[in-house]
Amino acid sequence: MDEKWMLAAIEEAKKASVIGEVPIGAVIVHNDEIIASGYNVREHTQQTLSHAELLAIQEANQIIGSWRLEECTLYVTLEPCPMCAGAIVQSRLSRVVYGASDPKAGCAGTLMNLLNERRFNHQVEMKSGVLKEECGSLLTDFFRELRKRKDE
Repeated sequence: MDEKWMLAAIEEAKKASVIGEVPIGAVIVHNDEIIASGYNVREHTQQTLSHAELLAIQEANQIIGSWRLEECTLYVTLEPCPMCAGAIVQSRLSRVVYGASDPKAGCAGTLMNLLNERRFNHQVEMKSGVLKEECGSLLTDFFRELRKRKDE
């Protein structure tokens, strides 16, 4: 089932890529249904907080009618950064599933694991590497094309 929802997150990431944004996508699932989605729009909005995860969390808060997303799972194509990992903990998401690891900013196991930090009052169940090749190739292809355009 995780692959099904990750494919939906990949579709969100593709939307970002089409508009020239780093292709990161996220969906939030509640009761076996996508209730929120988001993709990276930081360049378009010029706002730091315009990460896929944060946009999906905000939408889910509105749908659920609460800041607590305790019975929800977030699927995201790239390992959450420190800002997004903090928002995940604060929103009380019960589970996070991500595709590609992020060696530069990953805070769900790569550089550190904020999702399972015992000193916080909430820990998040986590699964990594779901469709990691597909998720990773979105990013690799995007940055390869960006470099190619800069060299022209």
